[in-house]
Amino acid sequence: MPIRVLLDRVLLERRMSLTELADRVGVTIANLSILKTGKARAVRFSTLAALCRELDCQPGDILLYEPGPGDDEPLIEDE
Repeated sequence: MPIRVLLDRVLLERRMSLTELADRVGVTIANLSILKTGKARAVRFSTLAALCRELDCQPGDILLYEPGPGDDEPLIEDE
């Protein structure tokens, strides 16, 4: 997938643990870990907004688009 998650870098810059962020955002550590490791296939806008609020950042600080293999995946599944 051409989207990379940079949550580790932002957490390090903010000197915040994943546990602290999970508590502040109201998301389980397991779900944040899935996001952090790049294994998530989707993220809700409400979760992204809460992450940005608590980390005082923009979505582009957390997510990075890198063109490459997998770019041809459909954005929305056909019904």
